[in-house]
Amino acid sequence: MLQLDGPDFIARLKQGDRAAFGQLVKHHHGYLLATARSLLSPADAEEAVQDAWISAHRAIGKFEGRSQLRTWLTRIVINQARMMLRKQGREIQFDPTDENDALAHRFREGGHWEHAPRQWDLGGPDALLTRDELRHCMAKCLDNMPENQRLVLELRDMQGMDFDAICNMLDISASNVRVLLHRARARLFELVDHFQETGEC
Repeated sequence: MLQLDGPDFIARLKQGDRAAFGQLVKHHHGYLLATARSLLSPADAEEAVQDAWISAHRAIGKFEGRSQLRTWLTRIVINQARMMLRKQGREIQFDPTDENDALAHRFREGGHWEHAPRQWDLGGPDALLTRDELRHCMAKCLDNMPENQRLVLELRDMQGMDFDAICNMLDISASNVRVLLHRARARLFELVDHFQETGEC
């Protein structure tokens, strides 16, 4: 099986092997597109990823192997997305200190639940319909989530990236990553909690 981070494959990329670059695109494109969509509209995300592939192709000769190829490519996509946002007069802030903790009211001072979450019955046709409705509500919640939180949630929980890679990619501290991730998860938890109580988004 081909190792897409192996020295032989990287050497082929650096030598301008078009087939190797095609394999790289095929393997990572969906992942990079999902990352871009956490910051941009679908159309802008497509454009950002295409521009990122062009940048990666030009810069692959300088790839030093200090990170995995996927991490390097993701950083290029994020930088491209941030550049597009700046052109639109928007900026992503990664300092979460001015935001409130959405879950604070759920816990007592000692850290225990104020009211424990209820168990869900996930069997039967009604539950399947509920899942579809909840999935729609979660997609809406993600769309409305601050970009910094959505990006960290995408990289950590959806793409499985480790904290060190996220810190290096976004050039922020581990504590900021953890706070942003906590806030993103808290928003989803609030949504699920509200959905349990009302059946609505």
